[in-house]
Amino acid sequence: MKYAGRLAAVAVVGALSLAACGTDNNNPSGGSTTAATSSAGGNDAGLSGTINAAGSSAQANAIDEWKKNFQAKNPQASLNYQPSGSGAGVQSFIQGQVAFAGSDSALKDDEPTQADARCKTGKAINIPMVTGPVAVVYNLPGAEGLQLSPKTLVGIFNSKITKWDDAAIKAENPSAQLPSTPIQAFHRSDESGTSDNFTKFLKATGEWPYEPAKAWPAEAKGQGAKGSDQVAASVKGAEGAIGYVELSYAENSQLQKAKVSNGAGEFVELTADSAAKTVETAEITGTGNDLKLSIDYATKTPGAYPIVLVTYEITCEKGLSAEESKLVKGFLTYTASDEGQAALKELGYAPLAGDLLTKVRTAVEAIS
Repeated sequence: MKYAGRLAAVAVVGALSLAACGTDNNNPSGGSTTAATSSAGGNDAGLSGTINAAGSSAQANAIDEWKKNFQAKNPQASLNYQPSGSGAGVQSFIQGQVAFAGSDSALKDDEPTQADARCKTGKAINIPMVTGPVAVVYNLPGAEGLQLSPKTLVGIFNSKITKWDDAAIKAENPSAQLPSTPIQAFHRSDESGTSDNFTKFLKATGEWPYEPAKAWPAEAKGQGAKGSDQVAASVKGAEGAIGYVELSYAENSQLQKAKVSNGAGEFVELTADSAAKTVETAEITGTGNDLKLSIDYATKTPGAYPIVLVTYEITCEKGLSAEESKLVKGFLTYTASDEGQAALKELGYAPLAGDLLTKVRTAVEAIS
């Protein structure tokens, strides 16, 4: 059965850079040793043991905050989350090295079979937990609030538009003083859900000639940097640079953000409210407790900022070891709780709400 519905009042978020959430373990290995039996978000201090997870750096600050609060409630429990990137996290999950993966895109068409095999007695499910916008950031002193259409962004990131005073950029910014500075376009060098969502947007709206993917297409050229933190640092350090990062990276680095045109041709400034308007039109296309979403990157909703991503926690509905399932269920129950979602506000995130949050809680409850 296919679920379709509007995601009401889902506020958006940024994303962030983080080390390995307070651990020195850089080689996640699958087993967790859990000795307790609570699924109530750990509120009874009944969970113990250690569990490994890996993936999206976009949600790393969220995971860090959740981990701190969860472990305060469960002093004998520990989560080791490695922000290795969405692609690496999914592969670690498929290989049985981690109990759940964070990914800025749902499992691809060729991945569910492998993920289901990892789950043995059940299936892998995509559970959205963090949503947020992707900022187009640039470094061009004296040119604040540039307007860039998807077509122009395709030209820039496909190495066809190479100078800031190109006619296409001038046409969209007639009052800007644009120098002939060469454009240095930075992309993620590692497999990334951020790249996947950004190229989905370019493909849907701007005639991007390549298939959307977590891996940046070599034919598009440009300069690679690992992780959103390094993309932000690269843009900040090079005049004439441009790149794409989650919102909080842009804000933390105090980078200029471009206004991007939506499907109605309206140039929209990136704010939580403008990005939320795009998320509100997403459809749930997964079945059962698999909450895979379809985002309309070509949205014509007035005032909608079109480049957004959703970070999923990917785990087994059934098929984890008894020890793993208790701790994963307990942790995700906490992250989806009112308290867990409210904790995101101070980090530049915003809570899930409405029908989507209800479905998320139902999916987490089904983990066994």
